[in-house]
Parts: sequence; structure tokens; C-alpha cells
Amino acid sequence: MRYVAAYLLAVLGGNASPSNADIEKILSSVGIEADSTRVTKVVNELKGKSIDELIASGREKLSSMPAGGGGAPAAGGAAAAAGGAAPAEEKKEEKKEESESEDDDMGFGLFE
Repeated sequence: MRYVAAYLLAVLGGNASPSNADIEKILSSVGIEADSTRVTKVVNELKGKSIDELIASGREKLSSMPAGGGGAPAAGGAAAAAGGAAPAEEKKEEKKEESESEDDDMGFGLFE
């Protein structure tokens, strides 16, 4: 991932087709020792491709993937969803009150 990020930084910096040396320079500037085989792979895979088009294509692929969590149970449907909302709000309020009281003391008094 760091190699792709360095490639993207080079493109954002105005270099439309970064070389291995460009990526290695970016990585070394933040103290990362670059693996030349990985750098070469990234450069070869992205050579001649538009970063904007690749990002747009990736977004399309991600939007088609299901990304939901567990939903309301099938039995009860809307009634279960409506009934489940009220206790959640109460729990949030309780947690907020507890955290405020914990933050006040934290085991020591600042002005004691």
C-alpha cells in the first residue's frame, strides 16, 4: 500500500508517469526503505494508465459490493425496528452521563 501511496503522491505532485527512482525518493524521505521489486511491480502495473480512471473504476466496483451489517430480524419487521430505536437512545444517554462523571474526577483532583 505504501508503494501505491507514493505513486499517487508523485502523480499529485505533477509527475504523470513516476519512475522507480521517484517512488523510492518519496519513500526514503519519510524513512521507509523501498523494496525494488515491489516498486517495479507498482510502476509497471500503473504505467500508461490514468489514475483518475482507475479510481473511478475502483469506486464502481466498491459500490456494487454489499457492505451492510446485520439488519432487523425478519419476524416483526418494522415493529421490531421501531421498538429497537427507543432503547438505543436511552443507552446513549446513559453512557454520556457516565462518561461525564468519570471525566470530572479520573481518580485525582486537579485543584485539590
